[in-house]
Amino acid sequence: MSTTDPALVPSALALTYRGPAHTGAPRLSGVDGVHEVVPVVAAEVREVERLDTADLRLFSAGIELVVEHVVPDRASVVAPGSAWVLRLPDAGPDDDLRVPLSGSEVEGVADRSVPDGIDALVRRVRGDAPLVPVGRVHVTRTVSRMRDDAGRDLATLTREQVDVATLGGSATVESWTEAVVEPGTAGTALLQQLDDALRTTGLVRAPRGGYARLTTLLAEAAPVDPPRRTGRRGSAGALLLRYLGDQVDALAAREQDLRADRPDAVHQMRIAARRMRSALRTYAGLLEGPRAAHVVAELRWLGRALAGERDAEVQEERLNARLTALEPELLLGPVQAAVTRHFARTRAETGAAVLDVVDGERYAALQGALRRLLADPPLSRRARKPAITVLPTMVGRTARKLERRMERALADLDAGQVAPDSLHDARKTGKQLRYATEVARPSVGKDARAFAKRLKKVSDVLGEHQDAVVSRETLRTLGARAGAERDNGFAFGVLHGRDTATMLDLERRLPTVWETAWTRRARRWMRR
Repeated sequence: MSTTDPALVPSALALTYRGPAHTGAPRLSGVDGVHEVVPVVAAEVREVERLDTADLRLFSAGIELVVEHVVPDRASVVAPGSAWVLRLPDAGPDDDLRVPLSGSEVEGVADRSVPDGIDALVRRVRGDAPLVPVGRVHVTRTVSRMRDDAGRDLATLTREQVDVATLGGSATVESWTEAVVEPGTAGTALLQQLDDALRTTGLVRAPRGGYARLTTLLAEAAPVDPPRRTGRRGSAGALLLRYLGDQVDALAAREQDLRADRPDAVHQMRIAARRMRSALRTYAGLLEGPRAAHVVAELRWLGRALAGERDAEVQEERLNARLTALEPELLLGPVQAAVTRHFARTRAETGAAVLDVVDGERYAALQGALRRLLADPPLSRRARKPAITVLPTMVGRTARKLERRMERALADLDAGQVAPDSLHDARKTGKQLRYATEVARPSVGKDARAFAKRLKKVSDVLGEHQDAVVSRETLRTLGARAGAERDNGFAFGVLHGRDTATMLDLERRLPTVWETAWTRRARRWMRR
């Protein structure tokens, strides 16, 4: 048996695999503890067909129109849930427009008429071009449950033959096999045997992604992004659009870094998302309607979805550096091995989650919404005014918000209270203000640049404080685990104490750093 993969430790997460097309079923009869294998689904067929104009106008606008078709067995015509589905780039993840599919619409998309309610929403984008099938994902699915001699479900195995095709002038066809193991009462040893059995057939651990692959193939065939609006030269809207465009490009570049497994990619993706979100929140008055608010919400989702991987990366680097610097006589027990095991497990889970995010439909929809926002921005009348007369005042409102939050945090510290929440709130608002200042800098000049440098010193103190707060939680977990396993957790306690001392030192320094940065002179450019 191979060495135990930390990712196989039982959890709520499913284990996903991919391999060559028509890969055979694994042998499960020899897996210890499996008394019987019960078929649940023999051959369910699922198909998703995507419609667009021949030149992919909907795709370029971030709009998805698909027909979802489920056939539970060969005798059925249409299963419940088969439907037309429209996803708009400015809608929430639960706001899909669904129109049930009738039995007469199953045999061929070419003969189907797009429902009037859906066509009314895409007509302006498609123009006079007809909607035709441009891609299809066909999945044949079998499901089996493994049970022990007491009838308990140990795990569920789903096997799928996936066929992805683009349709039209340059058709592409790809096929492969996917498998998913959903743990039930199975322990690590049984999951390891299942892993070995699946790998023997030619499968390897990999994320699922039939529809995501279709989206990628269509992206390769689609025209370049539509031209971006630049706004009136020197206007507030022009500076905002230029900043957002730079960050959209940065997000795309860092996504490629992530897929190439380059270091710091997740961190830089989060920064690009945070910069866009901060700009859209601070300068909300430059855009009309609900579209900007939706993009802000989706950027917040993206930042949170990537947070686990980034937090684990920061904490692992920080903890390893501090262990290296720790006096040898304080390193009692298998400390480094415990840290390696902890983060191997954590990074395996967060890494898989990050890939699922960037391969997912919600992320693709966000990209479409960003493209549409830049191509057709709902600029307000205020956005057409000179940037120098509009942006400083809008930055000032965020500055006053930061001032209130810092006053609250400092008051908590003066009162002797533990203040991680109020300090964290101030830290987040400080970042928003820094990024909002970046938008205004081309029009304001050196005053905005100098203010941003001052503000960064405050952000650095608050960031180090937050790192120490999170580190103490990790060290507490590691120390408790060492005790439960009868190992020596002394070193973790030492580092926990030093983190506490670091927090107290930063809290003592913060008022002076804040007072130095937050002067009237440094903020005078906001009062125009």
